[in-house]
Amino acid sequence: MRLDPRPDAAGVLVMPTYNERRNLERIVPRIRAAAPDLDILVVDDGSPDGTGAYADQLSSRDPAVHVLHRTAKEGLGAAYVAGFRVALAAGYPVIGEMDADGSHLPEQLPRLREALADADLVVGARWIPGGEVRNWSRRRIWLSRGGNAYARALLSLPVRDATSGFRLFRASALTTIDLDSVQSTGYVFQTDLVHRALRAGLRVREVPITFVDRVEGESKMSASVAAESLLRITAWGIRDRWARRRTP
Repeated sequence: MRLDPRPDAAGVLVMPTYNERRNLERIVPRIRAAAPDLDILVVDDGSPDGTGAYADQLSSRDPAVHVLHRTAKEGLGAAYVAGFRVALAAGYPVIGEMDADGSHLPEQLPRLREALADADLVVGARWIPGGEVRNWSRRRIWLSRGGNAYARALLSLPVRDATSGFRLFRASALTTIDLDSVQSTGYVFQTDLVHRALRAGLRVREVPITFVDRVEGESKMSASVAAESLLRITAWGIRDRWARRRTP
């Protein structure tokens, strides 16, 4: 797919979707109001509820909205990598991630953009002072905090919310990360990219955000996704420790 950015576009938000039509109806107008100079790239994995067709309708009416159609559901990470490649080829200087389900508040985009002035990657974080999560059960809070603590300990990450999916990259950061070698397909993709950015010496900043649990549709988190996260983070941690032991 070739994407033609608007001449005055300052960047693009990549939004993977699978059965998110009703959420897309709500979130796109809010993004356009909060950040009118950002384009939107919907990456739809063949949603049977018509999300892709609805995104095409939005695109036909609004030059800021673009759609990348994929034929199969291959995971969050794979969808983001596909979207990032299209965005990089289009020449956007800033490329962002954002959930389509309304969990991330478009109205908080300005704080991420401000932080990018002296960073290569800005992560909207829930688990730092000022961050907030609404409508989650104690179990989900514990799982998210525990997962982040595990990743932080094994990978020596100086960030509190490596699993957050609300973030902005400089295009140069994504080029440095080497997307061609990314193999993580599920939610662990988020931790993977933070880890890669830090290993490459890039500047990573966190800013507090409010995360609101979805009110429409179903979460894509599953036991297999959680298992992938645990296994990959453990493998990366072992690899990093072995590499440090071998370094004179």
